[in-house]
Amino acid sequence: MAEVKQPASALSSPRFCNMGTFMRMTKVDSAKGLDFAIAGAPFDTASSFRSGSRFGPNAIRNISAMMKPNNVILQVNIMENLKGGDIGDFNVTPGYIHPTYDAIEAGVAGILEENAVPIVLGGDHSITLAELRAVAKKYGPVALVHFDSHSDLCDEVFGQKYNHGTPFRRAIEEGLINPAHSIQIGMRGSLYDPNEHKMAADLGMLLIPAHKVREMGFEALIRTAMERVGDKPVFLTFDIDFVDPAYAPGTGTPEVAGFTSYESLSLVRAIKDMNFVGFDIVEVLPAYDSGEVTAYLAANIVFEYLSILAAKKKD
Repeated sequence: MAEVKQPASALSSPRFCNMGTFMRMTKVDSAKGLDFAIAGAPFDTASSFRSGSRFGPNAIRNISAMMKPNNVILQVNIMENLKGGDIGDFNVTPGYIHPTYDAIEAGVAGILEENAVPIVLGGDHSITLAELRAVAKKYGPVALVHFDSHSDLCDEVFGQKYNHGTPFRRAIEEGLINPAHSIQIGMRGSLYDPNEHKMAADLGMLLIPAHKVREMGFEALIRTAMERVGDKPVFLTFDIDFVDPAYAPGTGTPEVAGFTSYESLSLVRAIKDMNFVGFDIVEVLPAYDSGEVTAYLAANIVFEYLSILAAKKKD
């Protein structure tokens, strides 16, 4: 394994030099001895509208050169308190979802075997099912915290069981998540099935749509989420279309009336006391991303994940 170092400082090395890893972190071959490993899952074959999120991991990594290692709010330097690096991309198979699932599951399992936390850059939301398969083999059924504008609980899309609209229905069926301790936040927009949100309750999930979040307020939302999850191992999945397209236009299935970038970062930070065992960020689509604002927000969300891990280790 390469020696783990602080990211290069822009005071001595320009940000456009030596890019290709998240925050210009050390490129690592394995997660041995690490607290976390960044990995890419550049797969978008399961997208139902716009394709192109296969280029999301690269876009997030490129703009993440703007990130600095100190989180002022949480008072941590992520690389002083953590050992980690960028392990590169999983070898997905474009056009073939099941071989891709096998590759992602094996890659995440390799990170977990070293007791490191996987942080995966997507890709469309179908990839999360493969991650959960690996996580559940280590921890059993986990609590899911899901920020999104869509519930992704469909039984089928285009007659297919595996799509970016179906991963959490499959995860429940496979016993990968514990619905009684899971929560979905931010769903909104028009629907084909008027009972789609009720479907979550039928499956044992708690779904809080965007308009209810506004009605109850963030403080009550966070309290509800913390009580729901308890001390269970948690997988946090963040679909960038949780954010309003005014702040995150670069995504495949945007929905209006979402949340601001500030609100999104604040919500992730507010659940810092949960027992996280894995994270991902999905559905960044660079071709529709004006000024790289979506990719940069995604990089900042990953930075908040890392800061949470660093704060826990520091404490």
